[in-house]
Amino acid sequence: MQFKNDAEMFDKMTKKLYSSVISDILDDLNLRQHTLSHHLRPLDEGMVLTGRAMTMLVADIFEIHREPYKLMIEAIDNLKEGHIAVLGANGSTRAALWGELFSTAARARGARGAVIDGFCRDTRIIQQMRFPVFATGTSPLDSMGRSAVIAYNCPVESGGAVIRAGDIIFGDRDGLIVIPKEVEREVISRALEKVEKENLVREELQRGMLLREAWEKHKVL
Repeated sequence: MQFKNDAEMFDKMTKKLYSSVISDILDDLNLRQHTLSHHLRPLDEGMVLTGRAMTMLVADIFEIHREPYKLMIEAIDNLKEGHIAVLGANGSTRAALWGELFSTAARARGARGAVIDGFCRDTRIIQQMRFPVFATGTSPLDSMGRSAVIAYNCPVESGGAVIRAGDIIFGDRDGLIVIPKEVEREVISRALEKVEKENLVREELQRGMLLREAWEKHKVL
């Protein structure tokens, strides 16, 4: 399936797909290490996250630097349309790595959400913004002197999965999926086809077809 641009593709994915069907297609391609940890949960379970990873590598620190937030600010200011900020912090619990001002700045750059392998804060305001954020938890603690971005647009491990800049991230209430950019078109096309088959199977089951018959006919469950 061809799309005019990423925006059209992401909108289609958001409306039509869900994490489990994408996971099934990646399994079919023998790409089985594609889910992020179940500890990463959406701040708003009704929202869907879809976009390209803009990765940031985060490390714990133990002093306040002369230029706090330096690379975090630089990374956020370099976000582009369709990006998702992906912070690889090894599940750090020292402080909140993301908040509502970062969310506001990211959205203004065209970002579609954020994935934080650690804590975030300002949850209520971010929920009111309707800006999709996944995190392992929340904390009121500021990251200054506790955590810092040390590199960006580099491979990171987030939620136990290796994510590279430009990979597609998809998240819903069931979890987060990373789609390697080399196979994105095939995965998305096949996932959309599978959704159509599942819709047909659902209708036939509702009309009384036995589950065994549906499986033998469509090979979709």
